[in-house]
Amino acid sequence: MAVTDVQNPLLGVTTCGSLLQQLQPEKTMGTIKEQLAAIAPVLEQLWKQKEERIKEFSNVLSQIQKICSEIAGNLRLSEQGENSAVDEADLSLKKFDEFHTQLQELQKEKSDRLHKVLDFVSTVHDLCAVLGMDFFSTITEVHPSLNDSVGVQSKSISNDTLSRLAKTVLALKEDKKQRLLKLQELAAQLIDLWNLMDTPAEERSLFDHVTCNISASVDEVTVPGALALDLIEQAEVEVERLDQLKASRMKEIALKKQAELEEIYARAHIEIDSETAREKIMAMIDSGNIEPSELLADMDNQIVKAKEEALSRKDILDKVEKWMSACEEESWLEDYNRDENRYNSSRGAHLNLKRAEKARILVNKIPALVDTLVAKIRAWEEERDIPFTYDGVPLLAMLDEYAILRQDREEEKRRMRDQKKFHEQLGTEQEAVFGSKPSPSPSRQSLGSSTKKVVGPRANGGANGTPTTSRRLSLNAHQNGVKSTTKDGKRETHRPVAPVNYVVISKEDAASHVSGTDPIPASP
Repeated sequence: MAVTDVQNPLLGVTTCGSLLQQLQPEKTMGTIKEQLAAIAPVLEQLWKQKEERIKEFSNVLSQIQKICSEIAGNLRLSEQGENSAVDEADLSLKKFDEFHTQLQELQKEKSDRLHKVLDFVSTVHDLCAVLGMDFFSTITEVHPSLNDSVGVQSKSISNDTLSRLAKTVLALKEDKKQRLLKLQELAAQLIDLWNLMDTPAEERSLFDHVTCNISASVDEVTVPGALALDLIEQAEVEVERLDQLKASRMKEIALKKQAELEEIYARAHIEIDSETAREKIMAMIDSGNIEPSELLADMDNQIVKAKEEALSRKDILDKVEKWMSACEEESWLEDYNRDENRYNSSRGAHLNLKRAEKARILVNKIPALVDTLVAKIRAWEEERDIPFTYDGVPLLAMLDEYAILRQDREEEKRRMRDQKKFHEQLGTEQEAVFGSKPSPSPSRQSLGSSTKKVVGPRANGGANGTPTTSRRLSLNAHQNGVKSTTKDGKRETHRPVAPVNYVVISKEDAASHVSGTDPIPASP
């Protein structure tokens, strides 16, 4: 047998060459037996290396086969761990390196898949916690190996498992979204019912875990059990209970809204038939022909329209308020001018003097204020084609009457001045004839003293003499103090219209004060 016959191509040329170098040159000569005896140790070493190489190939091929089985979803085959058949025809290092490279690629793919599986499992765990679902049963439905009791390396990483995990996550997210929408809808209903029935804060706090997510997004809800089915059912039961309670308290709620509506109209000085409206509401509720929600919605619409109408009247009502204040100051100024003791040094006289100066300025602005008010009212009425009323009375008619009465008052003042001038002229002539000025008759002195009014810092009810703010206009002649009818049927004209006479007479002078129906003396 030649020496070159011991070279084994399965193990590679390098290995065989190194073994041949171990042979002594003298041992390669001689008989066949001597040559076999010299080669036997080398052959034995080569067989050992071959067995080791086969084991290495088998180990690599087994790992490759196991990972491939795991990816394919055949865990049983991968768990058996049987040695893979090794092709002994090629045990070279080049072939081994090819298998080893393939094994590294499969190991990387397995790691990536395992990370995906663990991420999906973590997401499923969080979603189940928020939804109040059993995580164990949910995850084991996807694959039994995904349970926490199973080691990480033993979890299924197959394409089927990844696909089912992805579908489970999507289904749970959709379920979470739908439950959140349902819970937010119930929370909105609860808040509306609470506000409608003035539910106390203590009772509302029992459902804080429901209302706290009313404006939250899906990703913001992470509290365990926040979207559990029993919590949603609890909210549904409460909404149903409040609905039944609302039906039983419908009359109270409807009357509450009616009172709100009446208050809006009252502030806007719009006159309505409140009694008839309340009777109609009660009849509708008793008949049962209308749903409570429809009735309340209709009343809410009425309230919205009433607020819009009140807003459209605000500018005019503000000017009416100024006009009324000016009229009150005008009335006070007339009373002040009649007081013969207004310039004395009595207590508070300086305050009344300052107020009189301001009142004269304000009274001089009344004509311009009335003109502006009339123009605004006419524009408002033309736009809406309805008359502008103030507590049921057409405001233009009030202003027209006020203008007429103001004109009558000016004429009365001129007549009084002419009459006073005539008396002064007559007195002068009598003094020239008789040599002395006749003194006023006792009856006139008594009348003059009886018409004096006490004017002080509290004449109009305020601490500084300012008029109070609660006022109402009316065309009632008796209220305005413009005209009064005597027992014989004759109508007498007093001062111009003023909404309220705020001059207060002290108790000491009440006995001597002239009643509201006595005429004003023609001359001082």
